Amino acid sequence: MGAVNNFAFFPASLSLRCPGFGGTAIPFLKDKGEYAVFPGFCDVHVHFREPGFSYKETVAAGSAAAAHGGYTAVCTMPNLNPVPDGPETLAVQEDIIRRDAVVHVYPYGAITAGEMGERLADMAGMTGAIAFSDDGRGVQSEDMMRAAMTEAKRLGKIIAAHCEVNSLLHGGYIHDGAYAAAHGHRGISSESEWREIERDLRLAKETGCAYHVCHISTKESVALIRAAKAGGVDVTCETGPHYLILDENELEEDGRFKMNPPLRSKADREALMEGLLDGTIDMIATDHAPHSREEKSRGLAGSAMGIVGLETAFPALYTYLVKPGILSLDRLMELMVYNPRKRFHIPLGEDYTVWELGKRVTVDPEQFLSKGRATPFAGRELYGVCRLTVCGGKVVYRNEE
Repeated sequence: MGAVNNFAFFPASLSLRCPGFGGTAIPFLKDKGEYAVFPGFCDVHVHFREPGFSYKETVAAGSAAAAHGGYTAVCTMPNLNPVPDGPETLAVQEDIIRRDAVVHVYPYGAITAGEMGERLADMAGMTGAIAFSDDGRGVQSEDMMRAAMTEAKRLGKIIAAHCEVNSLLHGGYIHDGAYAAAHGHRGISSESEWREIERDLRLAKETGCAYHVCHISTKESVALIRAAKAGGVDVTCETGPHYLILDENELEEDGRFKMNPPLRSKADREALMEGLLDGTIDMIATDHAPHSREEKSRGLAGSAMGIVGLETAFPALYTYLVKPGILSLDRLMELMVYNPRKRFHIPLGEDYTVWELGKRVTVDPEQFLSKGRATPFAGRELYGVCRLTVCGGKVVYRNEE
């Protein structure tokens, strides 16, 4: 058995106990191959759609998908019905989580009432909120965002922003680049993202708020956040696996390639990778956003924004970044385990996940535990199969193959 920093490798014939992970016995049934034990992954940006949209996803299905993907802690965004914008509405979601979640689920509270951007939510009343976000919508008013950051600073909580200037969208739904021009699609400008990040970084510096930028996708966003960190702003950011691996050159006329922000240019993807390697980007989050089959069946123009990601994140990142030597496993664990937990104060505990790294499988969305099926990785061969996930000392996913 050989320990390698944040994880350990084991021969497949071994049955072992991991005292550092609570002494749980792990039986290995195959007599060839290599397994790796990792700490439980943490995703600070997922959508479990319940309450309000359980036909898309539920806390039960979403948390099962998380366990299947090796995640033992996730943070759920507040674009729900009712929107968690006060203690009473947050309690509706908290009750469902207590009843149905198989991994640790930490809900966000909204920044503004109903996520409408007109008045602040009852941030002080939402003591159970991990942080505050109006994800799915950018806070358009500078005064409103300043007030939110001031209150979050007082409460010692994070503002996690979906950055999007509505006046710069112009009805776009994919990146305003070569593919959109060639195929007659309306494009979303990069400026619609980075312009609001630029504003928020200025406000974060002014207020001293702990600020987190959701799902960055442009080279300008990376540069702005890099400069802000150098200037002492308390800022972290995330990007998604799909933005690191894919760009507009991989687009197809299919709703499984439609998400917000969109897949950008090759130059943007390369800038994201540079930011990942130099520490500008602090963590990887999936923005797991399930929709129904019908909602994702209308092509690029008509489909709902959002893809699922919890069950493909580690295999995709391992296949496309770790195996080619672009990213080390140590760095991937920082991005998927340690950095998100440190920033959002999420404990690790007796959480771990066991992977067969040498196993190669073709992504089949019909095998997902999520209710969502839309993924740009469908049909791709990826390395890595989750064999076991343990959360709080309990087995929450076991692959019986």
